[in-house]
This record gives sequence, structure tokens and C-alpha cells, in this order.
Amino acid sequence: MLLPSDFFELDGYEHKGLFAADQPVWTVLDRLKGYMESLFQDPWPLKGFEGMVENSIVIVDGAVRHDLYVRSAGKGSVRAFDGDNIVQNAAIIMQGAYLYDDRVIIGPGTVVEPGALIKGPTVVGSDTEVRQGAYMRGDCLVGNRCVVGHTTEIKSSVMLDGAKAGHFAYIGDSILGRDVNLGAGTKLANLKMIPGSIFIRDSEGNFHKTGRRKIGAILGDRTETGCNSVTSPGTLMEPGSVVFPAISVAGGYYKRGSCVMPRRGSIDIRRNIFGEER
Repeated sequence: MLLPSDFFELDGYEHKGLFAADQPVWTVLDRLKGYMESLFQDPWPLKGFEGMVENSIVIVDGAVRHDLYVRSAGKGSVRAFDGDNIVQNAAIIMQGAYLYDDRVIIGPGTVVEPGALIKGPTVVGSDTEVRQGAYMRGDCLVGNRCVVGHTTEIKSSVMLDGAKAGHFAYIGDSILGRDVNLGAGTKLANLKMIPGSIFIRDSEGNFHKTGRRKIGAILGDRTETGCNSVTSPGTLMEPGSVVFPAISVAGGYYKRGSCVMPRRGSIDIRRNIFGEER
């Protein structure tokens, strides 16, 4: 109970080794810092690059290329070009982004837009969008096909493949499963106001001491939150759960397919209201 397998499908996930199959899911956060440091033992393309990006940086096949240029490719996208030819699978850090230090890895096809600020260690997978105004505060492990959106702040957190936080989100000490979507303005509160460890109560009424004062939300695969929702520290939701807009979710454990919604001025928790296993 409360193991990674209760929340995430990890087969094929590049960083599966971060997750201990026989330990509670929140222990991933305890191992994250050391795991991130291990990813920078060998040379990486952006080693030595830091500060304001004065000219767009293009990375192809693990090397920075200075002979390519970046321009719009239509439909709101930017691509790297070699002459008139689009360079496939190029990672792009656009002019005007800021690398606080050089411990940053950007995967193929990912674009970092102007105005984004990235602190290391941060690793971003392939085909991900880091949008204008994003603030990545370090120990950020972001997967493939993700979105770290406009004025979204993320620190000490993991986003599995396909997770999206497109607008005005806060993600602190949290784990977002595959294809999780945070509605605009979602805040995953992470700091326990009263000093001491966060406790998690499971479905059998047992309390688990996490040993952490900071845990945001652990959202299972395909979970969705509505706009301007807030999760309290220590919120664990199994896959396919839904939080309605403008709801404040109490910390604790929520079973697969839970739906947190308003009801007569209060909060109602139901399961599988959509008639299917999400």
C-alpha cells in the first residue's frame, strides 16, 4: 500500500531506478537530490554554459551546434534550421532564457522559451515545452512530452512523461504521474505550517510518518485538477482522480478514481463519476 506501483506505470520510464518498488512512494523525494547529482557525473552538452542566453543555443546529438539558426516554423513553433532545412530532434534554448548554472540537461526536441529561468540540477526530457516565465528552481526531473508553463514554478519535483502544468502553477516537493494535467492556477502546497513530520493516513486507517515537513502532492497517472485548485501538503491521489476547479483538497490518501467536488457549500468525494476506470 502507498507504493510507487499504486500510483504510476513505470515500465519504459527512463528514470525508473529512482523509484524503490518496496518503499513508500514519498521516499522518491528523499532520493531525488542524490539521483539528480548522479546524472551530471559525465560531461553534458551545456557544461560551462550559464547566465543569460544571448544567442539561441541549439543541441543536436548531444553537442552544441553553432552553425544553425532558430526561427519560427509556423503554428506557434520554433525550429532549428540548417540553411532552409529543418534540423530534426534539435533541443533549443531561445535567446532571453537564463541558466542560473550549467547543471542543466535538455532532451531532443525540447524548446526553452525566452524568459524561462532554470537552476540546476535540472533534467528535461524530449519534446517538452518550457514556456516563457517558467521558474525551475533545481532538483527538477521532467519527462518527455511535458509542459512547464507560463509563470509555473517547480522545485524538487518529478514530472513523469506527458505531465502538464501549463499556466500559473506551483509544484513543490511533488510527483506528477503520466499524463497528469494541472488546470491553470493549480497550487500543490508543500510546507506543513506546524513544525514536525507529515503523516499520511491510508485507506485502512493506518498512519504513516513520512519524516518530511515538506511534501506537496503525489498525483497518480491521468489525474486532473481544475483551475485554481489547491492541494494541501501530503496529498496522495491514485490514478484517474479529478479535482474540480477552485477546490481546496485536504491532505491525505485518495483512492483510484476519486473525484473531489463542491457540494452544498462543502466538499464531496466520490469515485468513478465518469462511469469508467480512469
